[in-house]
Amino acid sequence: MAECDGELNLSPFAISRASALLALGVVLAAVTAGFGPVLAMALYQSPARADPYLFQVVRFTLLQASLSAALSVAFAIPFARGLARRRFAGKDVLVNLLGLPLSLPAIVVVLGIVQIYGRQGWFGGVIEVYGLTGILLAHVFFNLPLAARILLGQLAAIPSESFRLGAQLGFRDRDVWTRIEWPQLARALPGVAILIFLLCTASFTVVLTLGGGPRATTLEVAIYQALRFDFDPPRAASLALIQLAICGSLVLLSYGFSPGAVGMPSLGRFASRYDGTSIAARMADGFAIAMALLLLLPPLLGITLPGLANLSIGSDLLPAAGTSLAIGLASALLAVLIVWPLAQLAARSHWWRRLTPLAMLLGLMVPPAVLATGWFIVLARFSTVSVPAAVLVVGMNALMALPFSYTALAPAVAVAAQRYDRLCSSLGLAGYRRMIVVDLAVLRQPLGLAFLMAAIVSLGDLTAIMLFGSQDFATLPSLIYRQMGTYRMASASGTALILTLFTFVLISLANRWSVADDKA
Repeated sequence: MAECDGELNLSPFAISRASALLALGVVLAAVTAGFGPVLAMALYQSPARADPYLFQVVRFTLLQASLSAALSVAFAIPFARGLARRRFAGKDVLVNLLGLPLSLPAIVVVLGIVQIYGRQGWFGGVIEVYGLTGILLAHVFFNLPLAARILLGQLAAIPSESFRLGAQLGFRDRDVWTRIEWPQLARALPGVAILIFLLCTASFTVVLTLGGGPRATTLEVAIYQALRFDFDPPRAASLALIQLAICGSLVLLSYGFSPGAVGMPSLGRFASRYDGTSIAARMADGFAIAMALLLLLPPLLGITLPGLANLSIGSDLLPAAGTSLAIGLASALLAVLIVWPLAQLAARSHWWRRLTPLAMLLGLMVPPAVLATGWFIVLARFSTVSVPAAVLVVGMNALMALPFSYTALAPAVAVAAQRYDRLCSSLGLAGYRRMIVVDLAVLRQPLGLAFLMAAIVSLGDLTAIMLFGSQDFATLPSLIYRQMGTYRMASASGTALILTLFTFVLISLANRWSVADDKA
C-alpha cells in the first residue's frame, strides 16, 4: 500500500483527507448530540429515582438478553455440527435458508409469530406470545441462524487432515468433538454470545410488539415510552444512560472477542468427515436439524401464506411504501457518503485502520433510543428551526447502517488501494480524476453492495419512525405495527408480504453483487 512510516500518501488518493475527516466529524457530531444532552440531564437535572420500575426494566432487559443468547447458542451448536457432518438432498437450500431471518424486518417476523402462535393463530395459542416467551421465540428466530452461520464457518475452516488424522488414531465421536471441533468453536463462542446479547439488549421492535406490559419492557422501549407517552425527558435520560453503559461495555468487550465472519461458507469448503457414522450420531444430528427447522419454518409460513391471501393495495399502503423507499434510499446514500472516504483513509493508514471500525460501531454503542433522547432534548431547547422528521429518521437509519456498509466496502477499497495506488501515482491520476476513471469502475459492485446493505437496514427499521414519526408520516413497518394494534391482521399480512418482497429484491441484488465481487 501507498504508506510510508505510517504517513498517508495522498497523491493517488481519490478522496481527500478533508472528506474523511468531515465524514468522521458528522458521525461524532451526531453521536455527541445524542449522548451529550443525555449525560448532562442525567447528572445535573433531577434524574429519575431508582424506583422499583427502573429495577424491573433493567432486570428484564438483562434477563431476556441472557436467555436469548443462551438459547440461540445452545441450539446453534448441534445444528451447525449436524449440517457440517451430514450430506443430504436439499442441504444447499437449508444452508441458504439461514440467511432469511437475518434479512427480514423485525415487524414482519413478529407478525408471522403472532399468526402461528397467537390465540387466533394456526396452533390456537399453544404458547403465550405476549410476554417473555414470545420475545425469546422471536429473538431465537433471528439469532439462531446468525450463530449457526458463524459456527458453521468455524467448522468449515477445520482442514480435512485433522479428521483424517483423527480417524487414523482411532478417535471416537467424543474424541473428535473434544480434540478437533470444540477448540475451533470455542474461539468464536464468546464473541457470538456477546454479539447476540448486545442485539437483544438493544431490541426495540420485538419487545414493543410482544412485550405485553410493564413486566416485559426493556430499556429501549422504556425510553420510547418516557418520551412519547409520559413526556418525561429526565427519566428518559436516566434510562438512556443505563442503556448506554450496558451497550458501550458490551461493544468494547466484543471488540476483543471477534465472533468470526458471518458469511456463509460454500458446501464445497466442508472437510471430509470420518466420524458420526453410528445410528445414535445420525439420530442426534437429524434431531438437531429438525428442531432448528421447527423454530425457523413456521414464522416464515405465517408471513407468506396469509400475505398472499390478503394482498391488496389500500389507500394507506402506497404512501407508506413510497415513504419507506425514499427514506431507505436517502439513508443508504448518506451511509455510503460517510463510509467511502473513511474506508479510503483506513486503507492507507494503519492508525485510521484501527480507529475507523470502532467509529462505525458507535451506532451500536449508542442505541437509537439514546440518540433520539439527546436529539429530542437539543431540538426542544436549542433549535429555533423546525427540523423535518424525515431528516431525523434518515440520519438515524444511516448511523445504524454504518457498520454493515463499512464491512461491505472496506475490504474492496483496501484491495483497490494495494493494486492501483502505485499505477495511479505513476500516471498522475489523483483526486476526483482517479475517482471517476479508476475507483468508480473498480469499486462499482462493492459500492452498490454497501448501498444495498444500508437500504435493507433502513427499509425494515421501526425504531426511528416510531420515535420521530406521526400519523401522517409512516413507513411500511410503522403501518404494519399500526394495523396489528387495531387488530387488522389481514391487512397487516398483506403489507408485511409487500415489505418482505421489497427486502428480498434488495437482498437478491446484494447477494449477486457479493458473489460477483468474490469471483473478481
